[in-house]
Amino acid sequence: MPAVVPGVGDGLEPASALFPPMLTSNRLVSRTLFFTLALGLLAAAVVFGVAIGSVPLPPSSVLAVLVGKLFPWLGVGDFTPTEEAIVWAMRLPRVLVAALVGAALAVAGAQMQGLFRNPLASPDIVGTSAGGALGAVIAISAGLAAQSPFYIPLFSFVGSALALTAVYALTARAGRAPVTTLLLAGVAIGALCGAFTALVVSLAWKRWEVAQEISFWLMGGFDSRTWLHVRLLVPCFLFGLGVALTYAPELDVMSLGDEDARALGVETRRATWVVLLSAALLTGAAVAVGGIIGFVGLIIPHAVRLLVGPRHRALIPACALVGAAFLVGADLLARTINRPEEVRLGIVTAIIGAPYFLRLLLRPTG
Repeated sequence: MPAVVPGVGDGLEPASALFPPMLTSNRLVSRTLFFTLALGLLAAAVVFGVAIGSVPLPPSSVLAVLVGKLFPWLGVGDFTPTEEAIVWAMRLPRVLVAALVGAALAVAGAQMQGLFRNPLASPDIVGTSAGGALGAVIAISAGLAAQSPFYIPLFSFVGSALALTAVYALTARAGRAPVTTLLLAGVAIGALCGAFTALVVSLAWKRWEVAQEISFWLMGGFDSRTWLHVRLLVPCFLFGLGVALTYAPELDVMSLGDEDARALGVETRRATWVVLLSAALLTGAAVAVGGIIGFVGLIIPHAVRLLVGPRHRALIPACALVGAAFLVGADLLARTINRPEEVRLGIVTAIIGAPYFLRLLLRPTG
């Protein structure tokens, strides 16, 4: 008897119709244990991400600065002004941006895979990241980003939303997006957005410093990120995460297909558009701050689903924690693997994620 998605359809839909069999087996660990380990992993990633750098700091100094700044009434002051400047002003904002971007991309990927009922859906595969990049590049090249930092996330969200809407309109049939159609539509929309992005860059090439800024930004990375970028990301992420958690039960039911979901009382059209806009907001905010960072929204939901199961109420926050820890670690690798030079983060995540994507693509379906 085929495995059944626990809590979704009560046995009406075989799990193999939604995701690969290996990802819909019984979860390997209890959710309490998983969330405890994930929180510990994220905390360790943040501490070591701040401690390791061109000027290494002991983790105890990092913890002292964090406790002293966050809980000043405790009177913890066992750190120097130099350590405070390195931790609080230079490294912590970058690490927090990496964590927020990783969490946002992982949650967006989990939503897309649930909505499309397709294990290959993710922000970069279906062209959403490319749409967000196009919007952000337009804002940068037009000089709007110099006027206000809020123009980049705004234009990036619009670009992501338009790209994701186009892919959904081209692929969705009866609530399901066939793998081949999804990939072709995603490649087409991504290529179109990439072509327009290249056009904008070429038109801006006479302003060499602007073109260089755009080129480096497109490769992904968190260098020179400050508390301003954290403040830009936090409201977008919290709102997108709140919507994702609110509509988690609807995503579970919609896994059965539009007709069954409507029969069970789900307003599928409204739920679809809300989830699409939530995923676009998360992707657009992530792309606006970090550039194009591929494969996070693909590999994290797959790995987490294997451990906690496919129910979105647990899957979405789990993806947020693991995605955050993963991208903090990848960013640490990007800035230390070739010291003193920094490898662009998008290159690192592509090297990690592309083989995994090929494995999923070539996995036997029989």
